[in-house]
Amino acid sequence: MSSLKLFYATEGGVTEVTPRLAEAEAVVQGLIEAHMDTMLGVTFLSSEYVIDYDGDGGRIDSLGIDENGSPIVVEYKRGTDAGVINQGLYYLSWLVAHKDAFHALVRDRLGATAASQILWSAPRLICVAGDFTRYDAHAVREHRRSIDLVRYRYFGKNHIGLETVASVTGHSAPAKRTRRRTAGQPPTCRQDGALAELAGAVDEVLLGVGDGVTRVQRKQYAAYQRLRNFACLIPSQQTKLLVYLKADPKTVGLIPGFTRDVTGLGHHGTGDLEVQLRTERDLERAQDLFRLSYTAA
Repeated sequence: MSSLKLFYATEGGVTEVTPRLAEAEAVVQGLIEAHMDTMLGVTFLSSEYVIDYDGDGGRIDSLGIDENGSPIVVEYKRGTDAGVINQGLYYLSWLVAHKDAFHALVRDRLGATAASQILWSAPRLICVAGDFTRYDAHAVREHRRSIDLVRYRYFGKNHIGLETVASVTGHSAPAKRTRRRTAGQPPTCRQDGALAELAGAVDEVLLGVGDGVTRVQRKQYAAYQRLRNFACLIPSQQTKLLVYLKADPKTVGLIPGFTRDVTGLGHHGTGDLEVQLRTERDLERAQDLFRLSYTAA
């Protein structure tokens, strides 16, 4: 059980709020489905989705698609349940085996353009539960799938907290924090010279900004996420690299030629704060912004 506590000030002093579990699994599911984009960075598609897999039926708690176009299965448990990971992996296997069904669901809910951009190289399972054991955290690292274990707690009547216990990217070995050119580095690293070196350094810094960071590669950008995106690195053929962050531009002192508010402006990746990097010095002064966005995610 988590030892996390919440305190808030009132006219009578400081009141302690003890974290608690939901009264039922359906309460957690209903709340997260209603606010899935804010809580998980996932667009909600369907609840209690009925499947038939090799003659066996079942219901996927929630189906969604994340900011990068990756298919998402979300499974919930009120408390600690060793079966939630295996159950979720069963449903994720069904999803990968029935791409046409998911494609049709996305097309019906979000349109043909969204359906054409599904990223099948990175389907993901998110397990939301009251708690997980150390064996659960170890088990997800042994699988080939991308899995996030998320612990929830209610505080009083109006607050819920989510905490990532483990986050693993499947289908490949863990990303190495190195500046050498490798197949796993962002597409900017295909360039030659100083810009390629800078792209490798940015990749290294973003992967190392905190715990649980994973990289998702799309054709147009590389997304760095901790459950949801906190940074997107855009390949450049010009004289600079662009990084888009989830930090609020209104809380940052914008510097012409270095940072820019792109709220409402179309661009690849996600985030409203644009950071322009031309030199290692730019990268050094951007690191506080990277950490700010990581924390916000």
